[in-house]
Amino acid sequence: MAFSVILHIPGEASVLGEVEELPKAADTIIVVSNPRLRDGKDIHYLEHNVVKVIWSLSHVVLIEVLASEEEENLIGFVRE
Repeated sequence: MAFSVILHIPGEASVLGEVEELPKAADTIIVVSNPRLRDGKDIHYLEHNVVKVIWSLSHVVLIEVLASEEEENLIGFVRE
């Protein structure tokens, strides 16, 4: 199952993409498929035909994991 993530890299715009698995504590890299800016535009420092990028986790400040479509469709109890 792929996870949609947002990578926050210092001095750069946030990058949206998919990862096959979330990084573990001992990992030093993260492999991101279909990297793009949050608004869907291409990343200026990548070639237009790039489909996967390997980033060093030492250059990533924060990784946000987005809810999948299945999780968004779940109905839960909300207290108002």
